[in-house]
Amino acid sequence: MIVLLKTLQVILALSVLILIHEAGHFFWARLFHIRVDKFFLFFDAGGVKLFSKKIGDTEYGIGWLPLGGYCKIAGMVDESMDTDQLKKDPQPWEFRSKPAWQRLLVMSGGVINNFILAIVLFCAILGIWGDNYIPNNSPVYVNELGEELGFRTGDRILKMDDYVPDDFLNLQADLARRQVQQVQVLRGTDILTLYMDQSLMGAVVNTPGMFDIALPFVIDSVMRTSPNVGSGLVRGDRIVEVAGVPSPYLQDAQKVLRAHPGEQLPVTVVRAGDSLAMTLQVDSLGMLGVYPRNIAVEHRSYTVASCIPAGCALAWDTVTGYLRDLRLVATPSTGAYKSVGSFVAIGQVFPSTWNWHQFLYILALLSIMLGVMNLLPIPALDGGHIVFCLYEMITGKKPSDRFLMVAQLIGMALLLLLMFLAFGNDIARLIR
Repeated sequence: MIVLLKTLQVILALSVLILIHEAGHFFWARLFHIRVDKFFLFFDAGGVKLFSKKIGDTEYGIGWLPLGGYCKIAGMVDESMDTDQLKKDPQPWEFRSKPAWQRLLVMSGGVINNFILAIVLFCAILGIWGDNYIPNNSPVYVNELGEELGFRTGDRILKMDDYVPDDFLNLQADLARRQVQQVQVLRGTDILTLYMDQSLMGAVVNTPGMFDIALPFVIDSVMRTSPNVGSGLVRGDRIVEVAGVPSPYLQDAQKVLRAHPGEQLPVTVVRAGDSLAMTLQVDSLGMLGVYPRNIAVEHRSYTVASCIPAGCALAWDTVTGYLRDLRLVATPSTGAYKSVGSFVAIGQVFPSTWNWHQFLYILALLSIMLGVMNLLPIPALDGGHIVFCLYEMITGKKPSDRFLMVAQLIGMALLLLLMFLAFGNDIARLIR
């Protein structure tokens, strides 16, 4: 059932993104009186169509292969590789007959729509649900990779190069995306500078959970079904030692408890400045049956007026963050290419239960990803056609049809290689 729900969410999200993107090309083409031969959601590979209806000069339909969609514009060299139209004289209703500035808008229409959709979604999300975040004022609990980079549990990260991070949950992403050289941390009462080993940045990209919040083990309440009901634990007690092992943080205590399921263990509890010795029962899952006090999550609410600039700012931050991700992927030494995924990876990010907030947020992120990817200067993508239009506008020289055909073939080959990489990474993750 969970797989089915995730699959439906992926299909719905892709359908919305494809339709919005292709509608951008369609709108500008029709505005400039360019004929659109086909407008398809998903590919009708081999001519197989799930649905098709011709209205005017345009055939609207749904293909069977959910790897994208297309808007076939008359007189344009595209992935259909239709060379017959190029053998005839240009017609006034064809793409190739229009001035470069009009062709530029036609090719930019899909990306423009993707960015507009993301901004609208971000504004709506902030206006309806607001924004939850964890301020970067807590110490970190690091794993082995963090220690190898020089961090220690209890450090508080102050600055990354000249950037001051404000959201704790983005610390690891910031470290990788910005390819940080130096990190300033507060360790005890000392401020130290750590120099980042750039050869480990690939591991930072591909090893989630490097930074966790170093959370003191403070009791919020004891569960009704806990084996420690009546043990004497009260709200505000802080467990600092378990079975003789110092446990300054919740994570430290959890490691000891999981190693002793079903046993009774001596613990040291600090209450109002006094140390108390207790014996607590560990259940079969290696837990005490208590609710620890969690870190405070801050919430920002937005009015109708304030959610618009905030949504635009969030969209811009997301675009710049994704561009940094692409820079990492394009740098083989980082190993970030191993994180590239296909529709299988996309499906994993959707929630296991229907949640409008998460669905719309993921849809906005994917819309920006699609927009940025299509801006890459690869001939088979919108970005390649945009570059050719800009070249023509600057030099006054139009690339030949033969050049465009060869460039399109090269671009399609590059996209196929990227697709194989993405599916290969997904398969490798599934069989680990």
